[in-house]
Amino acid sequence: MSKGLKQWMNVLPFILLGVAGTAVFVIYPMIRNIIISFQDYSIMPNAENPFVGFDNYKSAFTDPNAKVWMAIRNTVLNVGVTVPINWFLAIVFAVLINLQFIKYKIAFRTIYYLPIITSWIVVAFLFKFLFASGEYGLINYIFYKQLGIFNEPINFLANYWTAMAVIWLFHIWKTVGWGVVIYLAALQGIPKDFYEAAAIDGATGVKQFRHITVPMLGPVTAFVIINLINGAFNFFPQVYFITKGGPMDQTQTLPSLMYIQAFKNFNFGYASAVAVMMGIAVFLLTYSQMKKFGNQRFM
Repeated sequence: MSKGLKQWMNVLPFILLGVAGTAVFVIYPMIRNIIISFQDYSIMPNAENPFVGFDNYKSAFTDPNAKVWMAIRNTVLNVGVTVPINWFLAIVFAVLINLQFIKYKIAFRTIYYLPIITSWIVVAFLFKFLFASGEYGLINYIFYKQLGIFNEPINFLANYWTAMAVIWLFHIWKTVGWGVVIYLAALQGIPKDFYEAAAIDGATGVKQFRHITVPMLGPVTAFVIINLINGAFNFFPQVYFITKGGPMDQTQTLPSLMYIQAFKNFNFGYASAVAVMMGIAVFLLTYSQMKKFGNQRFM
């Protein structure tokens, strides 16, 4: 009993530190944000912040410019497009690097992970240079000036769908390495006996991947997909540094809309209401995915 109590006393300071950090940096801001969403909030000193009920929530959906609806549409598109591609590329690249005859695995792992640690701003400037308008943007230079595939230079960031495509490419290139590293670590834990037995039974590499690799990586896949979904909901640097929401606010996402409403228009109540709704949506989606994967049985 005394030994157990001593162990608890040894770890108690670290637990209290974690609880205090969570309370100060997570719970309090969350509660404060919910309160602000019901106020006509002003950052001016001694300003009154009257409660307005659900007016901020109503104005979010009755905006004549439909900014929230556009942001929701773009956010859903981000999830629907980038999550499957990111997951597929991550698991395929990881399996290819993990093949026995592939050398320099650490070098490949480093190359794939390098974009993760690269500054968002640096990568954004790179992509803006690649897809710049006019004939001297690198993509236009290659496909228009050199190869003649384009009839005229394309202004990628001035059109909704091409701008969204640039944002998606930016996000996938920047984040796919994370999934590769996670899957590479998980692949090391799959017993090779399964593959040897499957090879004896005549299973090809594709069948081994389908019936052994994918099921064995089930728990890791759940973790990866949930994090990819959360990342796709939080499209802020991808939008802010590439298009700034243009053209005509058509590429705005919920995080970028919140930022503009709060720190440019100083409409903190409106921004907080959008943040609350986004938080609820992310929680429900994440919870449903966790429950779905949790009810599955993996080999």
